Amino acid sequence: MDINDLRSFVTVLAFATFIGIVLWAWSGRQKQAFDEAANLPFAEDELPASARSASKESHHE
Repeated sequence: MDINDLRSFVTVLAFATFIGIVLWAWSGRQKQAFDEAANLPFAEDELPASARSASKESHHE
């Protein structure tokens, strides 16, 4: 086994890993988790209204 065989093996392994990741990402089982993650930047804070008003007042001082 020479260096070119090793390089070929690593290339095939990397390609197989890439295909595996693509299949995992596009599988239907992951859709709900990815949709939730995609909406995270739009989620509002879960602080109670009193804590939000106190936080706003402390920033204005």
